[in-house]
Order: sequence, then C-alpha cells, then structure tokens
Amino acid sequence: MSSLNLDDFTDLIERPDGGVRRDAEAYRERRTVPPGALGRLDDLGEWLAAAQSAVPVRPIEHPRAVLFAGDHGVAVLDVSARPAGGAGALVRAVLEGASPASVLARGLGVPVRVVDMSLDADPAGLPDEVVRHRVRRGSGRIDVEDAMTLEEAEAAFRAGMAVADEEADSGTDLVVLGDISVGGTTAAAVLVAALCGTDASVVTGRGGQAIDDLAWMRKCAAVRDALRRARPVLGDQLQLLATVGGPDLAAMTGFLLQSAVRKMPVILDGVVSAACALVGQRVAFRAPDWWLAGQRSGEPAQAKALDRMALEPLLDHGVTVGEGVGALLALPLVQAAAGLAAELPEAGSAEAEAPDESGKPESDASPETESDASPEAGPDGGAGSDA
Repeated sequence: MSSLNLDDFTDLIERPDGGVRRDAEAYRERRTVPPGALGRLDDLGEWLAAAQSAVPVRPIEHPRAVLFAGDHGVAVLDVSARPAGGAGALVRAVLEGASPASVLARGLGVPVRVVDMSLDADPAGLPDEVVRHRVRRGSGRIDVEDAMTLEEAEAAFRAGMAVADEEADSGTDLVVLGDISVGGTTAAAVLVAALCGTDASVVTGRGGQAIDDLAWMRKCAAVRDALRRARPVLGDQLQLLATVGGPDLAAMTGFLLQSAVRKMPVILDGVVSAACALVGQRVAFRAPDWWLAGQRSGEPAQAKALDRMALEPLLDHGVTVGEGVGALLALPLVQAAAGLAAELPEAGSAEAEAPDESGKPESDASPETESDASPEAGPDGGAGSDA
C-alpha cells in the first residue's frame, strides 16, 4: 500500500490569481497598442502575470529545460523506429550537445537538466547528477506485465516532486518539460486512451521517428493489450502509472503536480508530457492552469489529452522529435509575451515625451516670451491694428 496520498494535491494546488489577471488586463488596456492587436500574446502576458502574481509581469530570466529519461520494455515488440534500450544513446547526445534539443537550448541560453529514471544502460557511463534518481533499469512490457511495482512508482513520483522543488528553490521561473525515451509514446497512448475512454486505434500514432504501417499495427495491438490491463486500475492514478506507465512518466507526473504547488509554470512538449499532464489533471483538477502546451506534435493521443485539458498549443510546426524541442521552440514566444506586457508604454506617454526638432522633450523646451508669442502690442497693451 502506497504511503503517498495524491488527494493532498487537490488542496495544495491553487489556480493562478484571478484578481491579478484582471489587473493585468486593465494594465494592458492602457498601453499604446490596442488590446487584441497582439493576438494570443496578450493572453500569454496576462496568464504569466497571474502565475507570477505581478503586474506588470516580470521577464522570464531563468528558464530551464528538464528532460526525464527512460527505456520502455514494450519497445522489444518493434513498436518504435529506434532500437529497444536505445534511450541511453539519445541521452548521451543531449549531454554532449549534439541533439536538436541541445542546439536549441544553447542558442536560447537555456540550461538543460536530464534526469535518468529508468534507462536500460549502465549508470556508470553517465554523470552522477543524471542517474541519482534512477528507480530501475528499464520498465516492464506493459502489454503483459506491469511497468514497475507500486513501490517503484511511488519512488519515481517522489523523485519528480523533488526535482520540481530543486528547480523552484534554485530560482527557475519557467520549465520546458520533455522526455527522452524509446517506447514512451506507446505508454503515453495507453494512459490517454484509458483516461479518455477511447480505443487503441484512436490514440496510436507513428512516434517521434515515424514508423511504417506494420510497426503501427504492432503498436496498436500493444496499446490495445495494455489498455485491457489499465482499465481495472483507473481509480488509482499511482497504480495506473505502475501498471502501464513507467518510472519516467511517474516522475513527470509528480514533477508537474509539484510545480503547480510551487506556482512554477511549465511548457509541455509532446505526447508523453501531455499524457502525464492528463494523469495530473485527474489527480488535481486545477493543475493544468499552470501549464502551457508548447506545440502540436501530430500524435493523436496528444491532441486527445490537450483537448481534454482545454490546452491550445502555441505552435504547429510538425515537430515530432521529442526531447523538449517543440516546447523550446515555443519558449521565445512566451518570453516575447512577457516583454511586451511589461515594456509597452502607456497610451499618451509616448506623445508627451516625444522630442522636438532640437532633440529636447517638449516638456523641457524653453517657454516663449510674451513678445515672441503674440503680435506686436499696441499702446494700450492690446494687439496692434492697422486701422
């Protein structure tokens, strides 16, 4: 029996401050650019203000990419274009700066943190800070066995919570959340299908590296078989993660919920983070108010999950690579929204401070003398007349 009471999150998680959001809307209405002219950037700026409880909104100065890593046993069924147990190579590419996520993060000046939860690789080959939260080596084949024990699920969930606390305590003000996995989209599809009450064929996609039709049929069958095992435990979210999730997915769910407790906004990446967010919503219905959907990946399970949480993706570029890439691409948009919300001048202030032809602000210009300002004065002090 787990000692972790997920019901506590319902009481711990509050929505972003609605009063502050209304203040941010009023503040925005007084800017030089008319409300609505910036489209969704206006909504983003107001959402950030509510999340920060600050008007004007503060700039995003300390973003961080957090990537949870794991290998999934279901990958031995050839449901992925990548080899089973191959997530370790993807992690090394990220750490060496050779992955798409590394390139983007480097260009954006965003630190990347990789958290190994269940890689099927020798931990000695990876840095200590990467492997210190590992729960097990690989996860079970979810079509025929549990991904992990309930005790391992709790350990992984608590590890995700601990990572969220570490980030919040270090000053991280926005998290880009992604995964590095092989077989992870299969587990994610099972979670979404179970929580949305849909069939396997509705949620089964082609994965980060697109698979062919035969592999898709194998994947669909694996999702179907795992879904039969998931339905009996739908009432217990931790048991659901233990049955058909994996340590990396359990950790991401714990991370998302604890981030909401700590009022730390998160940008979701692809289908895996969306599936974990959907589990988190089932635990605490207010939690999705702290999350943004970075991009539309094209995975049907992601679309289903985001629709259920009423999250509209910021971007739609067809990016399927995972590793937080889509969410990293959305980060500059969020930063731009914060900058515009904070720095646009108030209507009327620009004209008041506009310089005259001499280069001085109009308010600093020397006042005209009486003789300069009026026609020639007559003997009675009035205006002269030719009459």
